[in-house]
Amino acid sequence: MEKTDKRLKSNFLFFKRLICSLVLLLAFLACSDAKAAINLITDEETEQYLAGVLRPIFKAAGIPFKRNNIHIVDDNSLNAFVGDGNNMFINTGTLIKAGSSNEIKGVLAHETGHIQGGHILRQKIKNQEMQQISLGSLILAGAVGAATGRADVGMAIALGSQSSAINNYLTYRIEEERSADEAAVNLLGKTKQSPQGMLTFMKRIQQQNRLSGVDETAYIRTHPVTGERVAFMQQAVSASPYPQKDKDEEQFRRVQAKLSAFLSEPSQTLQKYPLSDKSVPARYARAIAYFKQLKTAQALNEINSLIAQEPDNPHFKELKGQIYMETGKVKEAKAEFQKSLALMPNSALFQINLAQAVLESSPSQSELRTNVDILNKSLVQNPNSFAWLLLSRTYGELEDYAASNYAAAEHSLGIGAVDIAEKQAKQAESSATDSKLKLKINDLLTRIKEIKNNS
Repeated sequence: MEKTDKRLKSNFLFFKRLICSLVLLLAFLACSDAKAAINLITDEETEQYLAGVLRPIFKAAGIPFKRNNIHIVDDNSLNAFVGDGNNMFINTGTLIKAGSSNEIKGVLAHETGHIQGGHILRQKIKNQEMQQISLGSLILAGAVGAATGRADVGMAIALGSQSSAINNYLTYRIEEERSADEAAVNLLGKTKQSPQGMLTFMKRIQQQNRLSGVDETAYIRTHPVTGERVAFMQQAVSASPYPQKDKDEEQFRRVQAKLSAFLSEPSQTLQKYPLSDKSVPARYARAIAYFKQLKTAQALNEINSLIAQEPDNPHFKELKGQIYMETGKVKEAKAEFQKSLALMPNSALFQINLAQAVLESSPSQSELRTNVDILNKSLVQNPNSFAWLLLSRTYGELEDYAASNYAAAEHSLGIGAVDIAEKQAKQAESSATDSKLKLKINDLLTRIKEIKNNS
């Protein structure tokens, strides 16, 4: 009986270890996919800069470019990756820590190389193969362990199979990275840009990984840096006839300062951008730092000096509007948002800014009807759940409750509240009289039904 108990205990521990091994391997695959549980942020200026970088690279690669395919990930680590539908993701940490605009162009050219090479689909297939191999090895190991009572034998089979699978997987990833490097150098050449930034970024990744292996873990796992890759990039830099100086450097520095200031503690920002630094990026960063410290007068002094220097810069006026909005000066905020939108009339984010300010300023019926037009334009350019919420509020103020419920349902669906969306859509359906609105509601209910059937 005692022997049996020990064997049962041994087998129990064996299966427990197998389960842990499987969990770790699946976690590895999830990290390699790099698209789960991410938080996105939006900023017109940053997206505009990234669009300027990506548009010519995508054109050179023969890939259709869409502004809405650019996504900024709120993550301080160095990483960038691509997803289905030619979607490009770049971490705030990459933008803040990069040494130059040329580095960002190299990183995005590399990721574009993954799209051009069809690596996204291949990666999915490879991940599925890895999962099948790991599950198969666990089942085999479990059978051996149970039949022989030798947990150590079963564990050896499981770990041996998984180690081999992971090694094969990493070899495959290195091959993909080499292919993307070659594509990136070609794309940078076609757009008359130096690959120096790509080499510099790669060396930084390699060095920081050797020193700590902490902050850049995600990037290293999905973008293995080898001496061979570094040597290839050094040769590419030597062969390139194009200058390392980047025409978009100033725009990049402003974006970098802005993101750093919004995402860092004000004390860190003021240390990084001291008063002795009179450059535009530094003053921009200090305005944000003072704003976060609730030093409104100092923040406005900095931003006003920038507006005086560049009166047609819509991003400075947007920040001024944000300072007013978040300090309760809605009327002043609305005026600044109107100015920024006049300078950039097709900005979906600027349209949302103005619409929100209008709703908070006791709007007239005329202003509300204008708000409907502005928000609908915004939604055509960039479907956004917050815009749907503002549209629902606007229709509510206009006492158009059917349209208000429909917009609320679209908002609820956008944030994943499917059951609430269905109830709101049915409320809209019960009172809708406009034929166009009825069609929209029917389409929404069909989408909700499909989601519920597939869940």
